[in-house]
Amino acid sequence: MIKRTISDVIKKLLFMRKAIIIYGPRQSGKTTLVRMLIEELGTSFIELNGDHADSRQMLENPDPVKLKSVAAGAKIVFIDEAQKIPDIATAIKIFVDSHPDLQVIATGSSSFQLMRNTSESLAGRKFEFNLFPLSFEELVAHSNLIEERRHLNNRLIYGSHPEIVTRPELAERILRDLSGSFLFRDILAVDNIRNSVMIEKLVSALALQTGSEVSSTELAELTGLDRGTVDKYLRILEQSLIIFKLQAYSGNKRNEIKKRKKYYFYDNGILNAVTGNFLPVTARGDAGRLWENYLISERRKYLMAREIFINQFFWRTKQQQEIDYIEETRGTFSAYEFKWNVKSKSAFPETFIKNYDVKSAEVINPGNYHGFLWPEKFKED
Repeated sequence: MIKRTISDVIKKLLFMRKAIIIYGPRQSGKTTLVRMLIEELGTSFIELNGDHADSRQMLENPDPVKLKSVAAGAKIVFIDEAQKIPDIATAIKIFVDSHPDLQVIATGSSSFQLMRNTSESLAGRKFEFNLFPLSFEELVAHSNLIEERRHLNNRLIYGSHPEIVTRPELAERILRDLSGSFLFRDILAVDNIRNSVMIEKLVSALALQTGSEVSSTELAELTGLDRGTVDKYLRILEQSLIIFKLQAYSGNKRNEIKKRKKYYFYDNGILNAVTGNFLPVTARGDAGRLWENYLISERRKYLMAREIFINQFFWRTKQQQEIDYIEETRGTFSAYEFKWNVKSKSAFPETFIKNYDVKSAEVINPGNYHGFLWPEKFKED
């Protein structure tokens, strides 16, 4: 089994009278992560699953006496697919408040729904984590850098869901199933969304324009939805950990683009699955787009796993000067250009360099990307 980066962080926060809530898309490895943690601890536990009627019955209409009986003899209560259990927040709250020596760990594949159900009731009673498909760091740690570099082209096409990594021969089939079930079934359950065709159009439009600037108005025109519905669906897709956005950076300098945004997918496999394009990188004309999505999503995984809070943007002027990706901390900037061709050069716009406190400006390509995605280990390379 592949060790997840956040497992060590979670272990340090166990038995502190707070629930551990793990959000993540379907098949990202949440259940496996928790079972590995419990096995390492070697302590008694009970596992409940929101997909199972008997588990839902054990937790419905919760009260302290009933839940004490449910957890009898256990040190850990593991609730999988927690968002499918009515009033799960109340049950978790009772466990935390009434049983101080008990650790509750809950997971959910539809993070938007679980977040909504637990945010108020569990205020001050939970630690939250996001679990994504396997990261570059996790894959390198499991094997080695040379082995992972060999798989780079496949990562751009098939992504890194755990089952894709362990069963690459079934990659396309697994991704087609995932892109149907976790993209649409789970999302449509949120707020009882019924218009599956329209949200499929929206996701496809985002996939085809990954790395390009978009607006809600443009997406509305492409899909036939009104702007308010587009904004609502985009929020749900973000909360469900399928996509994320980068805003354009502006320091209010003349001619900078200020209100545009770009959307990226957390996993390249899902990006390709929703468009149905699994052609190899060498046979495609969008390798640069796939490379950009891969690098920005993997960098985001790296930062989030460490709870490093850095502002992330892209930058462009009306004269088409641009930088693919910038990070800003307390007024200091790191700028990055992403090039799939290792021979490509890039000159960073003087307009940006002169107007901002730029700590570094790097071109990231397949020859040096490991230092960008795991700097502590490879920053000297």
